[in-house]
Amino acid sequence: MRSALFTTPRPVPNRVLPALGGALVLVLALPVFLVAGWRVAGWAIAAVLWVGVQAFGLLLARLKPGPDNLAGSGAFAFGMMLRLLAVLVVLLAVVSSDKDAGLAAALTYGVAYSAELVLNLVGYYGQEPSL
Repeated sequence: MRSALFTTPRPVPNRVLPALGGALVLVLALPVFLVAGWRVAGWAIAAVLWVGVQAFGLLLARLKPGPDNLAGSGAFAFGMMLRLLAVLVVLLAVVSSDKDAGLAAALTYGVAYSAELVLNLVGYYGQEPSL
């Protein structure tokens, strides 16, 4: 019975709420940066990365991946990997030039991404399975 929870397919949940949750984390992080006296450049880099990744995700969603569209599914998968690599390259470049701003950007982006991931999982497993 328990294994059916993870093996039963469900429809893809709406991605708006998780994206808004990640954006909320970024919005709430700005006052923390200002009050703590941290460099706002780290927050700004994380925010720009977040907006760019979300915009690219919207572009990828137009490909309509599915079993009947293998080319769209392949392009979608490649785009998702490219999205991850782009974030990694930018963060590594920032860390190599400014350690404090890079660390702040990586941590801020990581928390926003984690919030989005948790909301996505709750949205997915909170739905009734499709049969």
